[in-house]
Amino acid sequence: MTTPPTAPKRPHPITQHGRTRQDDYYWLRDRDDPHTISYLKAENDYLKAVLAHMDDLQETLFQEMKARIPEWDVSAPLQRGDYLYYTRMEPNKEYPIYCRKPATPNSSEEILLDQNQLAEGHPFSGLGAFEVSPDHTLLAYLLDTEGSETYTLHIKDLRTGELLPDAIPNTNGYLSGRIGLAWTQDQKSLYYTTLDDAHRPYRLYRHTLGCDPAQDELVYEEADSTYGMYITPSRSDAYLLVNLSSTSSDEYRLLSLASQDARLQVVVPRRPLIEYTLDHHGTPDGQGRLLIRTNDAAPNFRLVSAPIEDPRPENWTEIIPNQASITLEDVLAFNQDLVVIERENGLRQVRISDPDGISNVRTIPMPEPAYALDPDINPNYATRTFRFIYSSLVTPRSVIDYDMDTMTWITTKQDEIPSGYDPSLYVTERLHAPAPDGVLVPISLVYRKDTARPAPLVLYGYGSYGASMDPAFQANRLSLLDRGQVFAIAHIRGGSDLGRSWYEDGKLLKKKNTFTDFIACAEFLISQGYTTCHRLAILGGSAGGLLVGAAMTMRPDLFHAVVARVPFVDVVTTMSDPSIPLTTFEYDQWGNPDDEAYFNYMLSYSPYDNLRPTDYPDILITTGLNDPRVAFWEPAKFAARLRELKTYDSLVLLHTEFGAGHSGASGRYKALEEVALIYAFLVDRIGNP
Repeated sequence: MTTPPTAPKRPHPITQHGRTRQDDYYWLRDRDDPHTISYLKAENDYLKAVLAHMDDLQETLFQEMKARIPEWDVSAPLQRGDYLYYTRMEPNKEYPIYCRKPATPNSSEEILLDQNQLAEGHPFSGLGAFEVSPDHTLLAYLLDTEGSETYTLHIKDLRTGELLPDAIPNTNGYLSGRIGLAWTQDQKSLYYTTLDDAHRPYRLYRHTLGCDPAQDELVYEEADSTYGMYITPSRSDAYLLVNLSSTSSDEYRLLSLASQDARLQVVVPRRPLIEYTLDHHGTPDGQGRLLIRTNDAAPNFRLVSAPIEDPRPENWTEIIPNQASITLEDVLAFNQDLVVIERENGLRQVRISDPDGISNVRTIPMPEPAYALDPDINPNYATRTFRFIYSSLVTPRSVIDYDMDTMTWITTKQDEIPSGYDPSLYVTERLHAPAPDGVLVPISLVYRKDTARPAPLVLYGYGSYGASMDPAFQANRLSLLDRGQVFAIAHIRGGSDLGRSWYEDGKLLKKKNTFTDFIACAEFLISQGYTTCHRLAILGGSAGGLLVGAAMTMRPDLFHAVVARVPFVDVVTTMSDPSIPLTTFEYDQWGNPDDEAYFNYMLSYSPYDNLRPTDYPDILITTGLNDPRVAFWEPAKFAARLRELKTYDSLVLLHTEFGAGHSGASGRYKALEEVALIYAFLVDRIGNP
């Protein structure tokens, strides 16, 4: 099939604030309409036919990337109680095997879960929260078999290997680690949350083992549709922390995990634009204090302590004040240490002190001038070892155990690249591009030292939700670098790369700064001779898909190719529908189009609404049929309207993954197929010197 598919036009007027927009492809929202699925399949067939000349390249790229993954691999063990927990990967298997062994010499391995077995018969397999009971005899885990981020809670008896008959559907657990489940200290009960029709986690339940889940106790229901509910045990395992959160406001409630009769205690009631995070610093019986990281009277956040019995702001004691040039991003309480993650000049740093937060302050020195750093789970509250993940654009992902007593750095594990990797062949740079308002926007670059300029260049960005795009290593990226391409990351406003104000200046009625920053980075890279507009591609996913979609509609002349993964491109229509997952959460991020000022502003940049008859670059768009975050119809509608309006014979390609959601295909090899498709498109479109 080499003729582009054409989606039928069905007039659908949408009137808001006295303005009528015509959405001829609104009907694609209906996945039960047989024309919808047939159109998506036709787009897949068209893509396959048009890119048939790249089949060999895709296979070569896939094999290259696969060869960089160890067939056999074991994660760095993590000690919990008397056990070491870890995962294994085996040859030709897509998913990890979850294991443990006693923390004694010559102990035997016990397999807790084999995700390959869980995935059998399903198009997708996603494991969410994974929580072992306090006595290590029971395992609670959340499993998604569709990619819809709707999980089923299962409980396994690790003594017998049998599943308990307590399966509970419609639970929330997209974020793994310790978020989504919590055991009581006597392990007779388990806390979990469920989703409403808009995919909002809103109900907290207590499940008693052996009882009918239909009889589970409803502990709390969040009635405000702009708030979601997220639960995790405190690091001390004394309390359940219940976070009621919008994108710009928080409320926490505490519940003792030591008592079956415990009731929720409000820590600080929610207030508009006041965010905070919380942990307990004390003993498992609930003694100690609360540590609160908040932006109350602190744009870059400050750290305070509060008494558990009365944590009102008037009882706070400030530990670390607000700092003009440093953002306080995270706090981890250990029994004998306090670890604080800060960000200065766009880079994270680790501040360690005694528990008072003031004495014996020191920072961990980093071996490179630019890097990415993330705290690991660190479940052991009593340890003096802080574990974090370190990498850079040229240094593979490394698990670091830092001894907070002796201040020594131990690389416990660094990702192996079996096919070979020589970091000395590559170079990184940090540039600054002037934005239209004079602000300097950082750009991180990586390329081979023998790359000739101007070179094919892929510019990546995100710029939303305050998420910082740290310069981390990706082994897959070597397939582009080794073909003479430059990879650049634009640290644009809307993220928090340069502090809280960097985020605030890229949201709501300042959102366009995100797009103009990105365009300024592209223009700067061209002006400095790194690339040309004919060899420049842009790449982004989700809110980053909005970014590249908006950049493309604002400056279609500037780019030669675009890759938009699960792109949020129909901003006004989606944000006007509170029944769509995440919409009500995100009024504080984008604005509520019921307000005419926000409606007009969003309409001025929404990529779908700003397509017009003109020449556009080649574009590859991806989506997942089960995506709850950016519904499949947004990319589908965008492709249909773009193909209708473009005046140049450029490619418009849409790929739908029918058995996946927002994150694409699951499985370590299956996921590489989409990466190989994207990389082949980039090599084909912007050049392979």
